[in-house]
Amino acid sequence: MQKYNSREEVPEKYKWDLTPFFKDEEEFLKSYDKTSKLVDSLKEYVGCTKDANRLYEYLMKFYQALADYEDINVYAFLINDENLGKESSLLRLNKAETLGTNLANNTSFFEPELLKLNSKEYQELFKKNSKLAEYKEDLDQVYRKKKHILSEKEEIIINELVSVMNHFDEMSSKLLNQEHDYGRVKVDGEDVIIATTNYRYLMRNKDVKLRRKVYNMFNKKLEQYSGTNASYLHSYVAMNEKIAKLRNFDSSWEQKLFGLNISDKVYQTLIKTTEDNLKSLHRFYELRRDVLGLKKLNGYDLNLEIVDNQQEYTIEEAQELVREALKPLGSEYLKKYAKIIDNHYIDYCQYKGKCSGGYSASSLKQDSRILMSFNGNLEAVSTIAHECGHNINHQYISENNPYQYRFTPNIMAEVTSLINECLLSSYLMKHGKTKNERLAGIINILDVIASNLFGSVREGKMELMMYDKVRNGSYITKEFMDKLTYDSVKKYYGNAVKMDKYAKNKWITRSHYYMHFYLFSYAICISVASSVAAQILEGNQETLDRYMDFLKCGSDKYPMEAFKILGVDLEESKVYEEAIKYFDSLINEFYKIYNEVK
Repeated sequence: MQKYNSREEVPEKYKWDLTPFFKDEEEFLKSYDKTSKLVDSLKEYVGCTKDANRLYEYLMKFYQALADYEDINVYAFLINDENLGKESSLLRLNKAETLGTNLANNTSFFEPELLKLNSKEYQELFKKNSKLAEYKEDLDQVYRKKKHILSEKEEIIINELVSVMNHFDEMSSKLLNQEHDYGRVKVDGEDVIIATTNYRYLMRNKDVKLRRKVYNMFNKKLEQYSGTNASYLHSYVAMNEKIAKLRNFDSSWEQKLFGLNISDKVYQTLIKTTEDNLKSLHRFYELRRDVLGLKKLNGYDLNLEIVDNQQEYTIEEAQELVREALKPLGSEYLKKYAKIIDNHYIDYCQYKGKCSGGYSASSLKQDSRILMSFNGNLEAVSTIAHECGHNINHQYISENNPYQYRFTPNIMAEVTSLINECLLSSYLMKHGKTKNERLAGIINILDVIASNLFGSVREGKMELMMYDKVRNGSYITKEFMDKLTYDSVKKYYGNAVKMDKYAKNKWITRSHYYMHFYLFSYAICISVASSVAAQILEGNQETLDRYMDFLKCGSDKYPMEAFKILGVDLEESKVYEEAIKYFDSLINEFYKIYNEVK
């Protein structure tokens, strides 16, 4: 696999194309000025909630301003992630954040003003202007927040404070991805810089001495600055708790549930069902231990590929493999996948300075762009399948919803990405060129479920405990996070994994803690995804049709309503139990094929 030292070395065909956002900096600045004027004009609509016609005019202008702002913000965000810390990128990002703050401030009058209306006055608006029906669901969702919206002045104060405070994720990312010097190691005679973008790849190297060395060097550096990371995390959690209290919620968790219109029972059922079945996860680690021929799995063994699948995929081969795997979803879906590849929506290659990880980021007007660190292995192929699921979901949403309903909560969005991973693994399990590639297909989806169901429940439960600690007047410290992580990891690993002094470090690199209870969404979504994918693969046309309808759902539907389209009740344990049974069946299938190989 070709390695690159900088972005300049990467071929253009492997970079994303951002010109549909803005052709150049001049066009960006022109759009910024134009959008700024539109944002400023929104202040003129104070009092519009008493006039149905002016209200309709305001809503049209607001969503146009929001759509234009999102293009500016996402564009600035994407360019910054190409090379973290560049002065020009940070200035552009700052301009976008300033515009976002102005948009929030200039429209802060709206929700308090709307909520002053009594029920009769509110309903009269829709009678006086029938066009307002276009925004009915959107306005209803605002109106239900009546007791949680503050005065205009108070809303402005909160927006201003959050705009200057909420940079904890950015600071943590810069520390982890740019400022830390994790050292260098020799790999096959070549001097390699250890970075967050290649750490997992290095931890798959068959040389146990190399893995142990990288593991120790990486974690030693993390440990040196773990106190700083704990401070960032505490400040982020404290900010969310304070905002929740200001908005008349008992906790930030209650605010999260209210926003999704989901009961706490969903999460309690999820946690209980998962932890009642940890023996299935323990079987998974025992499988890894047995196949590797070890008495215990060490921390530096956990990412080691247990199947000797030496297949290295080029970017083009990965694109085609994903295309084949997605065929059960039909020709229309495949056309949307082709759009991603043909229009250079993916930024593939890794190099020092690029943001690590993988994501799909979209705006109201533009299809998403996908960032990843392609390294030629099966995980990289799986990342393409995963992130393309998000992109295609956004394509469906954009085609079927106006601006005001093109938002999808993570608890729904992750179903679309994880179904693609299930399909990819199923395809490899059946059509792999070798038995080892078939086994790799099984282990890939086992890893996905272990991480997204069991792992996300473990860390989501940790996140609840972090918020409880801050809400009770205490402080998130390095020591607290170390113990919390160590205890939870030990419980979930079981007896197959040896606990070492660095097991407690896992929290430090977890950017999801800065995404306000994002992790539980993965656990719910992989449970739904595994069930739906299995039915689609069995040729269930009704399920496929339902899934196509689900892909089109916009924010005019709450998650529980949208999941009913798939026949799923999140408060019942059934969907989680089915996911764990599926997980167990895959372990059985792995042993069956593995023993045939032996």
